[in-house]
Amino acid sequence: MLAHHKLIATELKVAEKQVTATVSLLDEGATVPFISRYRKEVTGSLDEVQVAAIRDRVLQLRDLDKRREAILKSMTELGKLTPELEKQINNAETISLLEDIYLPYKPKRKTRASVAKEKGLEPLALQIFDQQNFDLEASADKFIDIEKGVNSLDEALAGARDIIAEMISENAEARTKMRTYFQEKAVFKAEVIKGKEEEGIKYKDYFEWSEPVKTAASHRVLAMRRGEKELILRLDALPPAEDALTILENQFILGNNAASKQVQQALEDGYKRLLEPAMETELRVLTKQKADEEAIRVFAENARQLLLAAPMGQKNVLAIDPGFRTGCKVVCLDKQGQLLESTAIYPHTGQGNVKNAEITIQELCKKYEIEAIAIGNGTAGRETEAFIRGLNLLNTTIVMVNESGASIYSASDVAREEFPTQDITVRGAVSIGRRLMDPLAELVKIDAKSIGVGQYQHDVDQNKLQASLDDTVISAVNAVGVELNTASKQILAYISGLGPTLAQNIVDYRNTNGAFKNRESLKKVPRLGDKAYEQAAGFLRIRNAENVLDTSGVHPERYAVVDKMAKDLGTTVSALMKDPQLQKQIKPQQYVTAEIGLPTLTDILKELAKPGRDPREQFEAFSFTDGVNEIADLRIGMKLPGIVTNITNFGAFVDIGVHQDGLVHTSQLANRFVANPNDIVKVHQKVEVTVMEVDAARKRISLSMKTPQTPKEASKPQAKNKVLPKDEKSNKNKHNKAPLGVGVKNADGDLQEKLAKLKGMFK
Repeated sequence: MLAHHKLIATELKVAEKQVTATVSLLDEGATVPFISRYRKEVTGSLDEVQVAAIRDRVLQLRDLDKRREAILKSMTELGKLTPELEKQINNAETISLLEDIYLPYKPKRKTRASVAKEKGLEPLALQIFDQQNFDLEASADKFIDIEKGVNSLDEALAGARDIIAEMISENAEARTKMRTYFQEKAVFKAEVIKGKEEEGIKYKDYFEWSEPVKTAASHRVLAMRRGEKELILRLDALPPAEDALTILENQFILGNNAASKQVQQALEDGYKRLLEPAMETELRVLTKQKADEEAIRVFAENARQLLLAAPMGQKNVLAIDPGFRTGCKVVCLDKQGQLLESTAIYPHTGQGNVKNAEITIQELCKKYEIEAIAIGNGTAGRETEAFIRGLNLLNTTIVMVNESGASIYSASDVAREEFPTQDITVRGAVSIGRRLMDPLAELVKIDAKSIGVGQYQHDVDQNKLQASLDDTVISAVNAVGVELNTASKQILAYISGLGPTLAQNIVDYRNTNGAFKNRESLKKVPRLGDKAYEQAAGFLRIRNAENVLDTSGVHPERYAVVDKMAKDLGTTVSALMKDPQLQKQIKPQQYVTAEIGLPTLTDILKELAKPGRDPREQFEAFSFTDGVNEIADLRIGMKLPGIVTNITNFGAFVDIGVHQDGLVHTSQLANRFVANPNDIVKVHQKVEVTVMEVDAARKRISLSMKTPQTPKEASKPQAKNKVLPKDEKSNKNKHNKAPLGVGVKNADGDLQEKLAKLKGMFK
């Protein structure tokens, strides 16, 4: 285990003692947010990403150990374990190498080689493989045995070659060389299956496509694999066979005699029939894993940004789920997001209905003192926004809200439990309104895969995606903290140390006993023990609590040090938290102990200055350009406001209010080279874009965020984008015509979700 800690420390470039301390905390049941926030002295101030990376890597190494133990046990039972093999197995640092060592001894189904061995041809195969000078035909003739099924000299030699072919294909050194060769030199080659050209038009860019596997972007890998799965494309991932054979020949061909020629034949057969398919399968698995990890990482980062979008806060909100023929569902919510009234209006179906809709909205705004109107951005969203703005409502903020996933929420068990007597249209409108007030509190009720910020979510490893998104939601919720007396059980479940059962118990206790007056009373909640309290307490806030520190992110285990700070200054904790001048007089070095160091004391001082501070940005109202409601309204050169809805490795998608997001390619994000789009934009960021190109038929909109340059700036040399590999340059596809996933929404609908930084990075 300690060897694992040393390896992880080297890989992550941290101290071994930091890894050991972190693993110990994790094994004790501590969560990633708790460790990174409240155990900085123990871990040396490792952040969430580092703690999560240590957690994932140690689990991976423990799985490797379990497999190692299983192989050692199997080899012992088979009577094949020698001291040398045991040493090799114990020294294997990857699953691939471990499986290569085990492969020749692994029980397997009947093969051509096993059949040949049953016929007694293994001694002949070993003699040939040794490639000494001997009378080949005479030796082979001795193995002709009609009873065993060896009827001729040719059959004896063929059987021997089958055994040699399998020996070569299962040789650990050869497999390692081939694995490296495939990873370095293999090329993806995609072509359309004959007769599928029209059916697979969305894959047109891949109808005749090749690029090095080593440099293939994750979105292209996933797109090609999807085309193959849908039986539109034929896809190979192979290197030049001649060079592969040369590598094997250098290892296995020892001479130039009759036996060597037999080995040569066996080698060529073994490569084509056994080794090449095995290595291609491995490579496809590896590239899929890497593509998944990259897609999940981007997905997760986008999800985090969306979850942490700026909240409007507690306002009286009127929310509208728009529609044309079926009308617009309207709900009114109080400052706590509780449903007050619901109705429907029909502003898009006729003159009489328009007047009635105007009167209804005006009356509701007056009745409930509406401060903000949230309008879903789906079908009829822009038209409904124009209708509402035309009412000239005073002192009312009008905001378009991304409604991705609202329909999933409205049909969920959570929604039915919250609104058992309301239909799904009312529930959807409520969700839209609550998203405006507090995106995080509402979005945690929806499966993160449905919140509209990812790509190829159905193609990636679903378990890894779910684990990554769970990490993202947990991180976001604990970064913000929750109000204990108003939080839903859904958001409480993501608090460090809790989970669904304790979250429900907290809500039940709150409903029975009234609001919590202090954090200490959490210990009265059924099944909420000391460990759960330790993990959760610092992330739970109580507005107007008996102890003012309960409103902050200071952990209860550190209340005593704050009491001492106040006492030393001759004041109370409450007065200290209100007086910045008093806070400046605190010298944190005076309060350092064996358990409390400067990192924790620094965090405490930040909390005293801004107790329970919400890390999210300040809310700013946004509106699209009037009169630009659909693709047909767009013109080249238009400058439009937009909201970033999704970020990928090749650019950012921006909603400009026409029901189809446009793409700002990385080359158009800034007047300089952009390696990572996240360095320039964030999900939900408000940006100004210029329309560069519109393809209405394919629903593609190309946008630019570049700023106009002066003649002097334009004359300066600019950093160029990465030069394409030779194979990609020679493609029929021009680089500026992006393949599927580069500027077109995929077949699953809206580009949707992406988190798990560093997950699987060591495979």
